[in-house]
Amino acid sequence: MTRLFRYKAGVVALFAAAAFAQSPVVFAAQPVRAAVDAGKTTPKERGELTRQFVTKWGMYVQRIYNVPVGTWANRMVPNFVAADPSNFRNALKRDTFEGAMAELSGVGHRISDTQTIDRLARASLGQGSDGAKTVAAKFGDLNQDLVYTPILPCRILDTRSTAAGAIAANSIRNFDAINASSFAGQGGSATNCGTLGVSATAVAISLIAVTPSTAGYATAYPFGTPLPGTASMNYAGGDIVNNALIVQIPNPLAASDFTIYTFAQAHYVADIVGYFAPPLATGLQCVNTTNTVVSVPVGGAGVTATAPACPTGYTQTATNCETSNDDVGIVYMTNGNCRARSASLTTQDVRASRTCCRVPGR
Repeated sequence: MTRLFRYKAGVVALFAAAAFAQSPVVFAAQPVRAAVDAGKTTPKERGELTRQFVTKWGMYVQRIYNVPVGTWANRMVPNFVAADPSNFRNALKRDTFEGAMAELSGVGHRISDTQTIDRLARASLGQGSDGAKTVAAKFGDLNQDLVYTPILPCRILDTRSTAAGAIAANSIRNFDAINASSFAGQGGSATNCGTLGVSATAVAISLIAVTPSTAGYATAYPFGTPLPGTASMNYAGGDIVNNALIVQIPNPLAASDFTIYTFAQAHYVADIVGYFAPPLATGLQCVNTTNTVVSVPVGGAGVTATAPACPTGYTQTATNCETSNDDVGIVYMTNGNCRARSASLTTQDVRASRTCCRVPGR
């Protein structure tokens, strides 16, 4: 981590702390004056952007997801430091938390506030067989509708390389799995392992128990939840045992992501290999064809202009008709055809084009 990054992170953390300390008070959003270069921010401006973001959404996260404002703000600091300046500014304009988080991470174009609001409005409430209320799974649901993304294996913890050392017998230790600027503090990689800005609900990890003191077992489970009565792996004394696990983590971010319980004293090593996150709607990629221009003669005779066909792989979504004079009226427009009739005393034009769209990558 460079000195510049540490300085910026310190400024951002300071503003985040100030924001959540005052979070019970509702602040009016203040406009942030853009730097001379829209692609850059000063530490002071980034700190102010952070304050506004935490002030706007901190109490929402605490109320809806039961994550304390301060905890969430501190875990978000690496995101605030690394966010593209334009994305950061645009995120403050969003009206939904999901949209703001998507904008901050650079994929805001894939999901609009309207899509989010409509999706939540369409979600139906019902009654389960036991009479308890149930909520229908929604597209993009933080905990139910998830998509797996594999990543290059990256070390997120190694207790052999930490001052705390091995985890003592019959005890627990909490760890981060995503959204850390560096995992070196946990004995892992000095990078962010490609997880900065990720909004994940579960992670896929390879967990290794190294030379436990006696036979026993270990359990990896979501941070902030009770220790389950199941084992993630079993081991004999002195073993080196590996197991591939899917571990649920809090979403939005909490103080930590997952906890390891060990029956016997042992060192532990973990590599992240992927994560499960809510899907984001992919926006259509649209283009307009060139115009077909047809002259409309004097005297009221009707003519038809037919727009060029859509490119291969694109589907027409609209027919666009334009005229060169208000005296030219469109009789009908359909399937790329614009039928026009003129009441003008001079020759006029009608122009026809198509709007053609596709899902990116298809």
